[in-house]
Amino acid sequence: MATYKSHAIQLYKNLLYLGRDYPKGHDYFRTRLKAAFMKNREVAESPQLEMLLARGQYIIKELEALYMLKKYRTLKKRYYTKQ
Repeated sequence: MATYKSHAIQLYKNLLYLGRDYPKGHDYFRTRLKAAFMKNREVAESPQLEMLLARGQYIIKELEALYMLKKYRTLKKRYYTKQ
């Protein structure tokens, strides 16, 4: 159980760090993140905890993809002109 707690805390910190550049703002992301973690705070079964932690890792990958796409679009706009 202690390992799940440390994984959950680390996941929360990683998501909070990634939420700095969220398009709707850090405050919006932080409140939604806290609400999601508080909603699932009573979960004690290990299969369900593993599923939730895996979903959190998926969200991290999606946020990274969102930021890479944003970066790509910015660079493309900067170097290519419309014809």
